[in-house]
Amino acid sequence: MASFSFKLATSIRFGVGVIDELPDAVKKLKGTKPLLVADPSLRKAGLLNKLEEPLKKTGILYVLFEEVDPEPGLKLADRATEIARKNGCDCVIGAGGGSAMDIAKATAVLLTNKGKAVDYVGLNKVEKPGVPKIMVPTTAGTGSEVTFTAVFINEKTKSKGGINADFLYPELAILDPALTTSVPPLVTAYTGIDAFTHALEAFVSRAAQPFSDLWALEGIRLISGSLRRAYCQGDDLEARSDMLFGSLYGGLALATAGVGLVHAMAYPLGGLYRIPHGLANAVLLPYVMVYNLVGDLPKFATITEAMGEDVSHGSLREAAEIACEAARLLCADVGIPESLKDLNIPKKDIPKMAKIAMTVARPIANNPRTVTVDEVIALYEMAYEGLD
Repeated sequence: MASFSFKLATSIRFGVGVIDELPDAVKKLKGTKPLLVADPSLRKAGLLNKLEEPLKKTGILYVLFEEVDPEPGLKLADRATEIARKNGCDCVIGAGGGSAMDIAKATAVLLTNKGKAVDYVGLNKVEKPGVPKIMVPTTAGTGSEVTFTAVFINEKTKSKGGINADFLYPELAILDPALTTSVPPLVTAYTGIDAFTHALEAFVSRAAQPFSDLWALEGIRLISGSLRRAYCQGDDLEARSDMLFGSLYGGLALATAGVGLVHAMAYPLGGLYRIPHGLANAVLLPYVMVYNLVGDLPKFATITEAMGEDVSHGSLREAAEIACEAARLLCADVGIPESLKDLNIPKKDIPKMAKIAMTVARPIANNPRTVTVDEVIALYEMAYEGLD
């Protein structure tokens, strides 16, 4: 067995109603004035008060930052940092989807490190620990509450990349399934397939190891077994709990083993056309799975089993192929568009997208099958035309 390492840097509090413990969490981390980075959708869904009321009742002053974009640029992190610094904030709370949490994580380290967010894009460029940070996911998708990454669009280059450093690991994640019941069906679908993709790509990653495999398989099992129900019956707390747990497992897996070609190809869709990250992953996933299949037939067969499909008959390859069809059906059942054409992506831009995708170095290196730019072009073209 190859050598490996793993890190669990984030404390996790899970359960219905645990959001009421937010003030105690702030105090335990010695915070006195948090910056609350909240997705604007929280206010629209009537969820913002679930965070604000506990803070107000305990007399904790806070500064609210709601300037969160679905695909945030680096300047948003600088803006949040400027507001936090001006108001003397000494800790950060990120509430919402991945965008809000990524802004919160970046702000936490920018408060204690010089320069701008753009200076830290890459791996291990952050030199000092940030202020304490608490993440409160309200969608079951990104797993950002337990990762060391904050992903942004560079407004100048239109490229998408991450600030990746151990100092971005949150000190605490508060996971309350009740906060996810108002997520609309399509957002449930996009974020749910995003989490599924995290788990699947981490499982077949070249950097996979025993711990990431455990988390990834459990994430695949939970999400494939509960996403349809969460999509159709948003108030089903059991399904929502399974989805939130599955997203958490996917986040732990990707933080340990990384992701692959689906993510590399999804980044240009977000950077160039502002396609939500989860939606981009979801459209591309079935095509990349078919391409990657021969890179690790045994693991794809194991994915089939984790999705609850019968593998007792047929060959190893046939068992592996069932995973691709099962994932395609899961996407179809929750309303995922079948093609890039459905997203109005210009076909003429495919070569440009492929070149950008090939620069997303770590996911390309992690992918179970070595890929060339011509093969990425071919995959984009297949995804553009659809399965018909």
